[in-house]
Amino acid sequence: MVTVLIVDDEPNVLEGVKRLLDWEKLGVGRIWTAKTSLEVMSHIIDWNPDICLVDVRIGNDMGYELIECLSGLGIHSNYIMMSGYDDFHYVREALRCGALDYLLKPVGAEELEACIRKVIMEQLHGTLPEAEQKNGDPILKIEYEAMSPLIHKIVLMVAAEYGGHISLKIIADKFRMNSTYLGQIFIKETGMKFSEYLMCYRLCMAREQIVNSDEKIAVIAASVGYTNMNYFYQQFNQYYHTTPSEMRIRGSERN
Repeated sequence: MVTVLIVDDEPNVLEGVKRLLDWEKLGVGRIWTAKTSLEVMSHIIDWNPDICLVDVRIGNDMGYELIECLSGLGIHSNYIMMSGYDDFHYVREALRCGALDYLLKPVGAEELEACIRKVIMEQLHGTLPEAEQKNGDPILKIEYEAMSPLIHKIVLMVAAEYGGHISLKIIADKFRMNSTYLGQIFIKETGMKFSEYLMCYRLCMAREQIVNSDEKIAVIAASVGYTNMNYFYQQFNQYYHTTPSEMRIRGSERN
């Protein structure tokens, strides 16, 4: 079984990356997470990860400096750098310290899976099932390839960060765009408001957990971005015309 370590100082990113892939399908048996370089240094021997996804900036530390430090201590892994900075200096430093790839945030599921597959097959000499045919967005029912680059980027950000505090304004600020204008573009290209899309995506992810796990409903609601349980139950009931508990019962009966 492959072990993976994800290092990022943003908890929402850690959770988003953890949920991004079907890790079990890729043969990943355990995923560790760390928010600081110190946490990594304290546990790296016990964790012994085969693959490390490392943010380029971890608080006040640089991810490539952490990789250099680990390598200097004789700890070898397969490093993949993640970054919100499309900067040649960071790319060069990441590759210089031994990173195998450099992924720009928000990291997409297809891009990340392709990268993980490559490491497992080429570096760890493992075997994997053939990659599944590309799927469309679960809410919009549109193939990702058919989306404009901007809309594709937005839905990838939602997929990575829906469990945390995300809004159209936050996304617009990252793109240095006016949120009202960005909202109009989203409606024009998708046929629905961004707020509606985010709600539907969160409820869809909640439904998956409710049907396929025994986790408490309150925990699931929190994991998909709801802090008010009454509001979660209200929206879930309106969207699926049933309660989360009834949904779980029906799912268990089908299984």
